[in-house]
Amino acid sequence: MKNFSFKINGTEYKCAVEEIAGGKTNVTVNGKTYQVETEKPTTVAPKPAAPAQAATPAAPKAAPAPAQQPAQATSAAPADGVKVKSPLPGSIIKVLVSEGQAIKKGDTLLTLESMKMENAVMAEQDGTVKQILVSAGQNVMQDDVLIVLG
Repeated sequence: MKNFSFKINGTEYKCAVEEIAGGKTNVTVNGKTYQVETEKPTTVAPKPAAPAQAATPAAPKAAPAPAQQPAQATSAAPADGVKVKSPLPGSIIKVLVSEGQAIKKGDTLLTLESMKMENAVMAEQDGTVKQILVSAGQNVMQDDVLIVLG
């Protein structure tokens, strides 16, 4: 079970998330327990990675490759480094950093929507963004690796 504290408009919420099975999760918010169904992460994003890599050498297909860059990043295996993981299941709203960017402890890396709340995912240490494994609109599960820092 994972415990979280959120502050929304000055009101503090204590949450506990416990995975059960079959896409069902118990979520306790301020002492009241809800059973929620979570979506499985889509596998659509990783599939374009192979064509994007193969398309790079071909001149006629070079133009569409930049549009597929976020999908290419999501399919790669996480690099060595500090892995920033999703604190809970949700959907990526926006990624605020780029690969190679220097960041400091406490910088917001991305925004994650979960249970209709926006959550800032922050850097736990100084470093450089080595790899971004998610893109806006992508669904993630708790403990999925989102970003790798070096």
